Amino acid sequence: MDQSTKPIHVYRGKYIESAHDVHIAVVSAKGDLLAYYGDPVRQTFARSSMKPFQALPVVETGAMEAYNLTERELSLFCASHIGEPYHRESVMEVLGKINLPEDKLQCGTHIPKDTESYKRLVQSGGELTPVYSNCSGKHSGMLAGVAQQGMDVDTYHELSHPYQQQIIDGIANVSGYEREKIMTSVDGCGLPVHRMPLYYNALMFARLAAPDKWTDGTSERQSALGRIRDAMTSYPEMVAGTDQFDTDLMKAYEGRIVAKGGAEAVHCFGDRETGIGVALKISDGNPRATTAASMEVLQQLGIGNEKIFADLDDYHYVPVKNMRKEKIGEVKPVFKLNRI
Repeated sequence: MDQSTKPIHVYRGKYIESAHDVHIAVVSAKGDLLAYYGDPVRQTFARSSMKPFQALPVVETGAMEAYNLTERELSLFCASHIGEPYHRESVMEVLGKINLPEDKLQCGTHIPKDTESYKRLVQSGGELTPVYSNCSGKHSGMLAGVAQQGMDVDTYHELSHPYQQQIIDGIANVSGYEREKIMTSVDGCGLPVHRMPLYYNALMFARLAAPDKWTDGTSERQSALGRIRDAMTSYPEMVAGTDQFDTDLMKAYEGRIVAKGGAEAVHCFGDRETGIGVALKISDGNPRATTAASMEVLQQLGIGNEKIFADLDDYHYVPVKNMRKEKIGEVKPVFKLNRI
């Protein structure tokens, strides 16, 4: 297949070396499909893009108040953080508040994206522990919600656990997608991950960004969504970290955009002003094309201004660099949304 016909090009010099397909859904909080590219109902595991909705029970059960948890910590519950010191310290503070040890985190561990933290750990002779996992914030939030309800804290990660069933109930409610149609598998951190059409992921982010525009949502659920949105946009550094797209995107838009990426090249965001939600998936799972696609959607929808787009330009036209850190190409989106 001619790579030039694909929607996202990867240039080496002036030549297209590789290309990526993308599927996009743009949806209003009322549920109208406003624009799309590719297959807007592609069945998709949204992966970590679902974290804001996995945080619903910790808000709705009163665990935030019961354990004196902060809005900054709530943002962390929605995070795929890079393991910077303040991320790890915050997770440990949450565990201290709920009086549970680190080994109750069922997220496993991995080398953090913050390489400086990992270097210091190795130099000190330390070992990786669960707090370094990019999902440790989400897991600590779940433990708070589980503990508040007196549920079993050892099996909270299992699909059959009542807390995971509460999460599925919330996802079904916010998305409007039939609960029995939500398929599940296992995410990288051991928790259930949810498979549904891309359109419904976009709808969820529309309602996260502008819950007041979700006309048939309950006031309690609207309030919880608004609280999660405000936590993420007020403390965007907790959601990802230094020089990370979600953090920089939310900072640049100063609270207007709420965003969360997921593994295998998923990205979702919602616009507080218009009530528009967007979900996209790069078909081959390569994350290098994700930011370019999201920025192109924002530009085509007219969400933002020249300063914002200038500040985020390296996420839109992503530099391809050699080992000398010299720019020798770029990732460039070339698609046009189909408007409805």
